[in-house]
Amino acid sequence: MKAARNNMLGAGTSNNKVKYSRLAADDDGYIDLQFKKSPPKVPYKAIALAIFLFLIGSLLIIFGALLLSETIKVEHPDRTIPVIIIGILVFLPGFYHLRIAYYAAKGYRGYSYDDIPDFGD
Repeated sequence: MKAARNNMLGAGTSNNKVKYSRLAADDDGYIDLQFKKSPPKVPYKAIALAIFLFLIGSLLIIFGALLLSETIKVEHPDRTIPVIIIGILVFLPGFYHLRIAYYAAKGYRGYSYDDIPDFGD
């Protein structure tokens, strides 16, 4: 057993050749640069898509309401409800992402551009 231990010590570096230095007392191993936030990346394509969805949804809701109130005459008034439903389904995500983008641009607490999907850009 003693021979095996001597071989292990002999194969590696001996302890007296390694130089150690004491760390500074105020050094905690961190640098200030790693805690700095990078400026936010604005997802322009996602915001443009949100604007598009918002406008198309608004137009479909308005057009559906005009069809439903018979301001615009149609042959089949029962087909106006799907226009309003599609308008609402298109309007809601556009409004939601535009609201997040607006609050993030204004710097409101709890809102950032990271909350908007950027489609891998």
